[in-house]
Amino acid sequence: MRPLEGITVVTLEHAIAAPFATRQLADLGARVIKIERPGVGDFARGYDTRVRGIASHFVWTNRSKESLTLDVKHPEAQAILKRIIEEDADVVVQNLAPGAAARLGLSYEALSQVKPGIIVCDISGYGDSGPYRDKKAYDLLIQSEAGFVSVTGTEDTPSKAGPSIADIAAGMYAYTNILAALMHRQKTGEGQRIDVSMLESLTEWMGYPLYYSFEGAAPPKRTGASHATIYPYGPFPAGDGKTVMLGLQNEREWKAFCGQVLQQPALASEERYASNPKRVANRADLYETIVQAFATLTADEVVQRLEAAQIANAQVNTMAEVWAHPQLKARERWTEVATSVGTVPALLPPGSWSKGAPRMDAVPALGQHTDAILAGLGYSVEQIQGLRAEGAV
Repeated sequence: MRPLEGITVVTLEHAIAAPFATRQLADLGARVIKIERPGVGDFARGYDTRVRGIASHFVWTNRSKESLTLDVKHPEAQAILKRIIEEDADVVVQNLAPGAAARLGLSYEALSQVKPGIIVCDISGYGDSGPYRDKKAYDLLIQSEAGFVSVTGTEDTPSKAGPSIADIAAGMYAYTNILAALMHRQKTGEGQRIDVSMLESLTEWMGYPLYYSFEGAAPPKRTGASHATIYPYGPFPAGDGKTVMLGLQNEREWKAFCGQVLQQPALASEERYASNPKRVANRADLYETIVQAFATLTADEVVQRLEAAQIANAQVNTMAEVWAHPQLKARERWTEVATSVGTVPALLPPGSWSKGAPRMDAVPALGQHTDAILAGLGYSVEQIQGLRAEGAV
């Protein structure tokens, strides 16, 4: 039995933050009913067509869910939604525009009047109060507001992260807070409201640069793929044109790096490199020394020296190389999930269970489960056809 079997989640979600949170609840066995607009659905369905015609974001964040189409502005659809919540839901998740869920009667205050144990998780860009409450919030904008962009990229070019990390951060905090709320309810019988802000989630991840610049101190510089405050730590070219990523953490590793990798043991005792702050201050000169030492070596030869010296290193893999990563293959981390266009590979959720396995069911087509869910509520075929004709489902 999976940990969340018997728990039903009803979610009015789109894009990434809420779908990422609820997909992980589904991984743990929860029944997740995804409410989508008839004919359109979650707008992430239209982001691209890279997975045999299905959007990459949607495949990633929506497996193991049931898709129910409802026009939540239609009175009949509203009645269906409230009935599902009142009869079946343990958790309601939503990342609609600020205030939209409350206008639909789906606030915690409203739902808890008829269902005291309900857990309602509201995900938004800036939270439910404050001057930014109604401001539109997309991932790039939150990366900017949280200061992430200001410390990422090169000296000349501030950059965002490639993946949508503000959405992912909010999704992770929504997921963990929902689990905590379920534990609280198990102990006390009480439901509660959870308010998750993308800005607050990503700002938490910015703890190191925030404290590094505490009380007006200069913030970390943008240093591309290198570390702003530890050196050597980053990418270095080898003689064959390939890049080696490496990182040092302490003085023992610095001595081993100089002696065994660079084969310049005297470098370790040079005063200008005698501590990490000094190496950071003289990083330009040290970079040239490292590059010159690597110039006669292939990337593989550099890695062999790094491994022998027990210096951390990595390849800068492409997406194709990650798909074929030998470590993921050796640990059997790939499985398959069904979609409307056939099975596709899917990474198992991080964390291996000694008992049981995560749920890895199909990615739903738009409205795939509408008829079955309505039939479960007692609607006849004719009634469902009538609702569809009215545009309610």
